[in-house]
Amino acid sequence: MTTDGPTSPGHRTAEPDWPLKRLLSDVVGSGPKSAADMTPEQARTAFEQVLDGSPDPTTLGAFLLANRWKRNTPEELAAFVDVMRERSVETARPSADPVDCGANYDGKERTAILGVGAGLVAAAAGTPVAVHSGDHVPSQGAWAYKHVLEELGVVTDVAPATSARMVDEVGFGFYYQPRFNPGVHRLLDRREQMGVRTFLNTVETLANPANASVHLASFYHLPFAKKLADAIERSETLGFDRVTLVQGLEGYDDVRPGSTKVAEWDGGRLTDAEIETGDYGMAFTAEDLEVQNLPVDSARITEEVLAGDRDDQFADAIALNAAVRLSARGDVDDLADGIALARSVIESGDAAESLTALRSFEPAVNPQ
Repeated sequence: MTTDGPTSPGHRTAEPDWPLKRLLSDVVGSGPKSAADMTPEQARTAFEQVLDGSPDPTTLGAFLLANRWKRNTPEELAAFVDVMRERSVETARPSADPVDCGANYDGKERTAILGVGAGLVAAAAGTPVAVHSGDHVPSQGAWAYKHVLEELGVVTDVAPATSARMVDEVGFGFYYQPRFNPGVHRLLDRREQMGVRTFLNTVETLANPANASVHLASFYHLPFAKKLADAIERSETLGFDRVTLVQGLEGYDDVRPGSTKVAEWDGGRLTDAEIETGDYGMAFTAEDLEVQNLPVDSARITEEVLAGDRDDQFADAIALNAAVRLSARGDVDDLADGIALARSVIESGDAAESLTALRSFEPAVNPQ
């Protein structure tokens, strides 16, 4: 395991040639017809100021909103990601090379979160997984990985080095945004006041605190998946070799019942395909995955599926999503093989042992 801090966290630069107010008035916010894209250098300068806390709240909010209207380019997103990883993200690389799961941080509101169960099944099958999220992040401010893990009795407020050790000892590790990405975490109040999604909702999912080479996330439509892949390719800090993007349930990294668009990037080109759950003998709908108390019910369902006590739509969905993780890392030939392997580690009790190991994990004393 290696631990790396951001370069110059909290460092305030000299007055830039392009202060955020000027970038707002002259470039991104000049009007619906005259607004222009930033150069990579301008985008870097802008996000450095955002993370340094230089802009006043009104200017910051206007800048974020103008970028939402304008829509960011891959070059801008790559610059934002690189500044974030250089100035805010403290990475901790496990000895294993896990699948980095950066599901949308603003969470889910209706359907069970399947990624904890799927990640633990994948871990039991030999594919390590690192997940990361915050706590009720805007715009939805809904339920995320952290909340399900806490319902399962897992300690989540840990330093990045402890998260990396969790990956190595359990096969599944959780990185908590306030711990590894404090610069973006400090913007939560401003984002809450705005009430809409901004580019921050995109770049925070690309933080890659485990420095993994494989990334699994969600997208809304194929052009956005292409934009994400282009941003990842242009980034100077991410280091992803493989990326799998699913058109996930509620925008999360859970495969939808029925037909799900999947985009895969192999370091050079983006291809897309469809996952048809009916092809694997799975006949359930999104409504069948809805729960009443999302964190509590998601935790209970995870425990019951991994114990082999369920043979229903949730067991199918967790097996399928585990297979997506196995396939994303190239550890199985196809989803059918992944589903069969996922079901076998549940039947053998290995998946339940992974959950027991996660619950029993003892974090080191966290630095203050």
